[in-house]
Amino acid sequence: MQLNYRKIGETGPCIVVLHGLYGSSDNWMSIGRQLSKTHQVYLLDLRNHGRSFHEAEHSYETMVADLAWFFQEEELDQAILIGHSMGGKVVMKFAADYPEYVRSIVVVDIAPKNYMDDSLESGQYGFHRHLIRTMLGIDLSDATSLKDVDEKLSAKIPDVKLRQFLLKNITRNSERRYVWRINLKALDQWLDEIVSGVDYAMFADRMPILNYRALFLRGGNSPYIQEEDEDRIKAIYPEAQIITINDAGHWLHAEQPMQLIDNIKSFI
Repeated sequence: MQLNYRKIGETGPCIVVLHGLYGSSDNWMSIGRQLSKTHQVYLLDLRNHGRSFHEAEHSYETMVADLAWFFQEEELDQAILIGHSMGGKVVMKFAADYPEYVRSIVVVDIAPKNYMDDSLESGQYGFHRHLIRTMLGIDLSDATSLKDVDEKLSAKIPDVKLRQFLLKNITRNSERRYVWRINLKALDQWLDEIVSGVDYAMFADRMPILNYRALFLRGGNSPYIQEEDEDRIKAIYPEAQIITINDAGHWLHAEQPMQLIDNIKSFI
C-alpha cells in the first residue's frame, strides 16, 4: 500500500523526510519549503499516521518495507534521508538495509538505542504509554469543537504545547464526528517495539558504516541523545557529525526551525 506524501520542488537532488511518533508530513511543511529551493523534497506520512493507511502491525521492519516500496514506486535513486525521532530510527534501519538508495542521513533527536529503561513509568516508554492511553480513553462522541477535545485531554496532559501537537491528529469522519487520524490501537500494541527497536545491537554486524554520511541533531534540552550515546553513534558511523541545537527540546523543527534548517543545509 502506497504511503501518502507531498512533493515540493522540481529540481535538484532528492530529500525524503520522515516524521516522528504522532507526527505527519504537515509538521515538516515549512522545513520542506525551505529545502525545496535547491532540492526535490518528499514529505511522507508513515503507516498509521497522517493520511497514510492503517495496518495492525507497526514495526520498524514494516515501516522500512513501506519506504523501500515508495522508492521503487516513485523510481527514486539516491536520496538524502531526514528522520525525526521514530522516523529517525526508520531512516537508520532503511539506510543500513538499502544503502544503494542513500546519499546521506540526517537523524533528528534520536539515538540508535533501546529506550526501554528501568523506570518504565517515568522513562520514554511510560511517557508515550500515558499519552496513547489518554487519547484512547477520552470520549470524542460529544465533542463539538477542538476546544472540547483539548479540555478532555487537559485533565491528564497539562502541557499546552504538547496537547496542541496531539490535536493536529484530530479530524472529522464521514458523519462529521471528531475521530483520531492516527491508529492509536496499533501504536499502543506496538509501543514496546517503537521505543526499543533499532538499537546498537542491530548494527553489530554492519559496523562501521562509511558508505554514506551521517548527521545527528539533538535538542539541548532534550533527553533523547545523551553524552554516553555519542560513543555508540561514532562506533556505528565513525565520521558522523553530532550537533546540539540550543534552546530546543525534542521537537526541534517546531522550536528552532531556522537553526535546524541552517544545520541541514550546511551538511547537505
